[in-house]
Amino acid sequence: MSNETLFSICNTAILPGWLLLVALPRWKWTARLVTAVIIPALLGLVYLFLILTEFGKTEGGFGSLAQVQQLFANPAMVVAGWIHYLAFDLFIGSWEVRDAQRLGLSHWLVIPCLVLTFLFGPIGLLLYFALRAALKKQFVLGE
Repeated sequence: MSNETLFSICNTAILPGWLLLVALPRWKWTARLVTAVIIPALLGLVYLFLILTEFGKTEGGFGSLAQVQQLFANPAMVVAGWIHYLAFDLFIGSWEVRDAQRLGLSHWLVIPCLVLTFLFGPIGLLLYFALRAALKKQFVLGE
């Protein structure tokens, strides 16, 4: 399978998960597919496959910006890096939904956080933390 095809499949595969988080956060299939981390785990398996089959085929590493740039000269490693983002962002989005439900936060207020988490990862998470702190007057991550 080509890198372009794998990229397209993974990009498309996460969209139902995000739509479920936004539109149907309490539906049983949202819980089974997204908040139970099935979709992020499947992306993790694709990521694992790419790492096992492609890592080390190009120069580079994680010790400097120049090494990371060398590593990403391999298109398969760029796809792996993108899948890394897709899986972690979806996992964080599902955590935001579960945490907001546990705290009794309005889902309507969480939706902008989810959109930003989907598009810009850490910015959405920061917005969720700010929302959580403002509404619950706390910044405790677990109870």
